[in-house]
Amino acid sequence: MRILVAGANGAIGQLLLDRLVLNGHDVAGGVRTPEQFSAVNARNAKAVKLDLTCPEDFAPALEGRDAVIFVAGSGGKAVEDVDRDGAIRLIDATKAAGIPRFILLSSVYADRPEEGPEKIRPYLRAKHAADLHMQDSGLDFTIVRPGTLTNEQPQDHIEIGTHLADDGGSIPRADVASTLACVLETPGSVGATFEIISGPKLVSDALADAFEDPAKLGRTSKG
Repeated sequence: MRILVAGANGAIGQLLLDRLVLNGHDVAGGVRTPEQFSAVNARNAKAVKLDLTCPEDFAPALEGRDAVIFVAGSGGKAVEDVDRDGAIRLIDATKAAGIPRFILLSSVYADRPEEGPEKIRPYLRAKHAADLHMQDSGLDFTIVRPGTLTNEQPQDHIEIGTHLADDGGSIPRADVASTLACVLETPGSVGATFEIISGPKLVSDALADAFEDPAKLGRTSKG
């Protein structure tokens, strides 16, 4: 597939580029400035300019793509401009371009921001708005909500469900990237919204088992 990764210069974005290229996909990595192109190109992906606050970047970045994976984040510095409005604008541009598939990286507590840690509630509210827009977009979407992110070595094992954050739980960024790449190739994931943390099952097995019983997940019909 021809995939655009929005937020390719971030920690998860870089790991995702590697995984998608390894899987044989044609990957474009969207980054905010031309100074970041070399890091993307070094991973055997095609760097494209994609500043999520500049809608004029969207059409050129989306041209020729079959799917979009959104892993961008403001790091808490511009949650409304990037995490909320940037995601919403890219969702709309993807639909306008006739690209059917969109995978959105979200966060645990995005469905109930006021129950999340107080210091990140503005971020969770932004994610909540983006998630709702995604679910109403009419695109073939999947929303993935990881627990606390770590830089630990990948375990390649996860747990999938809803409200996993109630019991805590973390996940290495590398395993989030692996999950996103696997979701892309899992047709049953369309319309699903779910949380992931480190767990007992291989990523591919966890996804396969979860999609055998959609009632386990927060599945929403396309709008």
